[in-house]
Amino acid sequence: MRRLLRPALGAATAVLAALAATASATPAAAADAAYDVLVFSKTAGFRHDSIAAGISAIQSLGSANNFTVTATEDASAFTTGNLAQYEAVVFLNTTGDVLNASQQTAFESYIGSGGGFVGVHSAADTEYGWSFYGNLVGAYFASHPAIQQANIKVENRAHPATAHLSPTWTRTEEWYNYQTNARSTARVLATVDESSYSGGSMGSDHPHSWCKTYSGGRSFYTGGGHSQSAYSETAFRSHLLGGIRYAAGRAKADCRPETGYTTLFNGSTTGWAQTGPGSFSNSDATLTSSGGMGMYSYTTREYVNYSLKLDWRVPGDDNSGVIIGFPAGSTAQGALDNGYEVQIDATDSADRTTGAIYALQSADITARDAALNPPGEWNTFELLVEGERLQVFLNGSKINDYTNTNSARSMAGYIGIQNHGSGDDVSFRNIRIKDLGGTPSTGDITRQAESFSSASGVSALSKSGANGGQVLGNIESGDWAAYNSLDLTGTTSFRARVASAGSGGTIQVRTGSTTGTVLGSVTVPNTGSWTNFQNVTTTLSGVPSSTQNVYLTFTGSSGFLFDVDEFVLVKGTASTGTGPVKGLAGKCLDVRGGSSADGTQIQLYTCNGGAPQT
Repeated sequence: MRRLLRPALGAATAVLAALAATASATPAAAADAAYDVLVFSKTAGFRHDSIAAGISAIQSLGSANNFTVTATEDASAFTTGNLAQYEAVVFLNTTGDVLNASQQTAFESYIGSGGGFVGVHSAADTEYGWSFYGNLVGAYFASHPAIQQANIKVENRAHPATAHLSPTWTRTEEWYNYQTNARSTARVLATVDESSYSGGSMGSDHPHSWCKTYSGGRSFYTGGGHSQSAYSETAFRSHLLGGIRYAAGRAKADCRPETGYTTLFNGSTTGWAQTGPGSFSNSDATLTSSGGMGMYSYTTREYVNYSLKLDWRVPGDDNSGVIIGFPAGSTAQGALDNGYEVQIDATDSADRTTGAIYALQSADITARDAALNPPGEWNTFELLVEGERLQVFLNGSKINDYTNTNSARSMAGYIGIQNHGSGDDVSFRNIRIKDLGGTPSTGDITRQAESFSSASGVSALSKSGANGGQVLGNIESGDWAAYNSLDLTGTTSFRARVASAGSGGTIQVRTGSTTGTVLGSVTVPNTGSWTNFQNVTTTLSGVPSSTQNVYLTFTGSSGFLFDVDEFVLVKGTASTGTGPVKGLAGKCLDVRGGSSADGTQIQLYTCNGGAPQT
């Protein structure tokens, strides 16, 4: 229901009104559907002289951003029927006990029905005896030092309340200390750097602004807004506007609590490398693509089980993606062929649109559309990889759930972001990852053999029937290929897909160098032709439980020995025989490889020690 603009109780001074009118925040990237906001500023304790300026500022923001403002200090406005008119309710510098029991019940119902709450400054100094409110606001006020300048560390630059800010925001404020740290229940957007001022009591993690979902509704809180001058600051007004838009459901954000993530990019590009044409510029801790098609990948290590989060923005109808699960040394196209791209392009076809696993599985379009911010605004992806399962979350909402069943691919591998081509300009911020540890039940590491990190003597050759269309070929005795940063934890055996019309030979699996420790070796036979692929397998021993550079060294007679299409480092406990066992027709067999219930091939040795049969 639309509401007419009502005047605040008590007018701001002419000077403050003029300042507020001339210091409007940047409008939203796209016009929001009209909505209504209730500003509540009742006090039963200390009263801030900035309340009138705050009301005037919010009214000005509403005029510029398509929402109406009803300002009141009359608690009787808190009825179920009246609150239902508003998309958000702002507690503007309230203090003390301001609602009675029936009004509290009505507000709880409003939040439970999907309503939005915005708490400004001393909203944290309100309703100490009402546990619902305490959980909604996120933390109660404890104390504050004298008003002074300090630095704010902006840790979430995707939320509409903080997306306009640089990583450090310096301003003057009455810096609140809180009774508890909101981080365990809310997504902290910004913290106060206690080393930049005097009187902080919360230590190195001092939240200043945060957001959360609670009891069906949305909550945003900022510790700013003590002084009249705050409401004439352009950056603070944009901060306040973003919080209102989030609370009103007009801007989406991932407000789930977040701890334990390691930064991969937040300004520093250490560990990152460009593959293929095009590039990424790096300004204001933001990567922006140009040209292509190429890829910017994090080359330090591969990941198996993890949660990857990153913020992204498109200015219009643009194209990019996040690529995971590709082998070390991959080209930009090889990463797409052997890994998985989570697409960014809201206007492409269903299996290639934002949130889709490119060409494999569409996103849930209804859920995606409900969670997606429009061009010009920031979005947040979470890619949750657990074994061969990939879940995609957009601004905190699940929009895809895909499980890999292709044995030629694996979710384990490296990660990168795509620069798609000229005119496809996509920006990325705050790329971070949480390593979930452990060995996945289907966490085998598959590598296309031609995607080596370094090599000697060998070449990548196009070959019919090869996975990805290429093999590692021209292999002669003494050649080698290296694959960097493979997590060998839990690895028990090695399997390779090979073909040979030559003399065949031997693959040795080593760590450290071409003369390093041999973990295992396997014989490659003549398979009858260079396109007749077979699997060869060997158990591995002495495998370190760590990330290593793996070397495949090749030996045999003269000429080209064999081609290697791909290899797999198989994880899990092998079931090894303790002696000869009876096979079919009573034949005596010695089981040396791991038994498998999922069709994985094993090797059987005849009791007289003859050659293995797969």
